[in-house]
Amino acid sequence: MTAFQRLVEMPVTHRVDSYAPADFAERVLPVAPKTARGRQRLNETTHLALGTLWGSAYGVAARRGLRGQRAVNVGFAVVYSGDVLLNTALGLYRARDWSVRDWNVDLVEKYVQAQAVGAVFDRLLDPVSA
Repeated sequence: MTAFQRLVEMPVTHRVDSYAPADFAERVLPVAPKTARGRQRLNETTHLALGTLWGSAYGVAARRGLRGQRAVNVGFAVVYSGDVLLNTALGLYRARDWSVRDWNVDLVEKYVQAQAVGAVFDRLLDPVSA
């Protein structure tokens, strides 16, 4: 997702870098970076950890017998819904106030990530079962 954001979405939308992952980590963990570089590292680390969650969701779906597009869609629906609900409950998102553009950017970015997870799992990690 980060590659897609930096190489495609941000140049097209002119959106500045988001620190939503760092905001999330600071809310749920006892961390408080003291420097801009520390906050950037926290943001990148949290982004990677959250991406791992997407992979885990796909792995659970695959373990339950879903593969390919069905597993991508189920994993996306579960993780995306949880992401929006949790961040809203923590006061980090006000998704009801998002514009259509904001919703589209968020949905497309995270769906691209879900597709990439499925492709990596099915083609590289477990190609025999695909």
